Amino acid sequence: MGQDARAPLILASASPRRADLLRQIGIETFEVRPADVDETPLKAETPRRLALRLARAKAAAVQAPGAYVLAGDVVVSVGRRVLPKAETEAEARACLALLSGRNHWVGAAVAVVAPDGRTAARLAETKVTFKRLSPGEIDAYIDSGEWRGKAGGYAIQGRAAAFVLALNGSYTGVVGLPVYETLNLLHGLGWRP
Repeated sequence: MGQDARAPLILASASPRRADLLRQIGIETFEVRPADVDETPLKAETPRRLALRLARAKAAAVQAPGAYVLAGDVVVSVGRRVLPKAETEAEARACLALLSGRNHWVGAAVAVVAPDGRTAARLAETKVTFKRLSPGEIDAYIDSGEWRGKAGGYAIQGRAAAFVLALNGSYTGVVGLPVYETLNLLHGLGWRP
């Protein structure tokens, strides 16, 4: 497999969910080095392009010669409207009100930079359908605090799982990292555990 196969793996994210998903699929040894990039969408940028651009930018931002760098980004949208990573209660309420009783799109992008500089990226697309949420359900979810820092103002792996009527695509992508695409990218670039 060459020298690169046993090169270290760096996760360019502070997300505990991404680290947990790697461990869930048997990747136990990696270093966490969060990337700091501006996540503001560009003018007229589609949600798909935004997710891929951010994943690539995060992977490129971590300078780690001789290592594999893995980065991901999740974008939640309704049509072309990108929902924020909710930082305030008002943002979370607005997201939940918009998602209530309708379909939304979750794009989970993953990018890998190999030790030799080769880069690859993939996007896992998921359609999620939420039930109609009552004001009491929204209040209870806001009180839980799970929404903080989450794209679209919810965490599907938590209490928001009760809101999901249907999901078509990558569940792990909605959580934070599409593991099928992640393993394929890593293996395609020569990484081995």
